[in-house]
Amino acid sequence: MSVFEQLHTAATRVLPRAYAPYSHHPVAVAAMDDQGAVHTGVNIENASYGLTQCAEVAMISAWRMSAGATLTHLVCLNGHGDYITPCGRCRQVLFEHAPGDLVIAIPDGSITLTQLLPHAFGPDNLQD
Repeated sequence: MSVFEQLHTAATRVLPRAYAPYSHHPVAVAAMDDQGAVHTGVNIENASYGLTQCAEVAMISAWRMSAGATLTHLVCLNGHGDYITPCGRCRQVLFEHAPGDLVIAIPDGSITLTQLLPHAFGPDNLQD
């Protein structure tokens, strides 16, 4: 089973835990680190429309509480189990916590985080 197949299975497993009663757009994400551990997350909506804890943010939070090994691969799924591309906010969160060579499954193949965000703004751009 390929890395992306393993991650698709993991994301599919947690997808029912998404909480999306307002948008009806559940999202699940799974990422693998360089030690082979899989980290997952789902989106959680708030009654205030437009306020959502994205799946990638939930996954990064859980990953940071783990050993914090380097993330290597990531998949993001919609409620039908289809690959989707992380949203803009999630791309920024990933950029701040994952290496540029993180490989992300997208609907028509795969792409690195650097290719997804060629002009990203990150911690290196902040002044002390």
